[in-house]
Amino acid sequence: MKPDHSPSPRPLPLIAALACAAAFAGAQGCQLVGFVGASVGRASDHDVKARYTGLADKNFAVIVAADRAIQADYPDIMSVITGEVTRRLADPKNAVGAAGMVAAEDVLKFQYQQPSWVTLSPTQIAEKLGVERLVFIDLQEFRLTDPGNPYLWNGRASASISVAETENDLGVTTAFREFISVKYPDNDSSSPQEIPSSTVQIVLLKRFVDRASWLFYDHEEANIIKY
Repeated sequence: MKPDHSPSPRPLPLIAALACAAAFAGAQGCQLVGFVGASVGRASDHDVKARYTGLADKNFAVIVAADRAIQADYPDIMSVITGEVTRRLADPKNAVGAAGMVAAEDVLKFQYQQPSWVTLSPTQIAEKLGVERLVFIDLQEFRLTDPGNPYLWNGRASASISVAETENDLGVTTAFREFISVKYPDNDSSSPQEIPSSTVQIVLLKRFVDRASWLFYDHEEANIIKY
């Protein structure tokens, strides 16, 4: 949802001041209210602007690349990321403002029917798909544990995300590039006995889709976010 930039009431400082003056006349009372105020501040949200806004009024497609090892371990990973990121960017509530998009199913069909697509540049892929913007997600890492250690979860997902502009007058085909990396769990001591593998995979994937999608539209993030 597009953030509302209109002024919003902020009653906490007034409440804190009144509490300190009346019920908590002593120093300990003011310290307590200050602690509560700081805790609320840490728990609230803040607005974050899109890193790339060039999808506005353009047709786009999302395509995901991953090496054979990732595809072998997680056969559905490319289709899920393609579908979820496309859905987020096409959702009117996120106000990306694109003129249109290629459905995820059609992109996946293109990849299946033309295995040689991996030899094409992002700009060539954009031209074949008939779009002005190609969101290219190069998934470089997706794993639930460290290599050789199946006893503790240490899920990580990393990717280079770029946008190819087919009509860029400057001759620059890649107009935007960002590297993202997320992890789950947040500690390094969770075992399969505590968290099932399906939960680790779902949460890790959700965090990755959040970070990949948030690059393209204004959104809110918690002041303290773990990914």
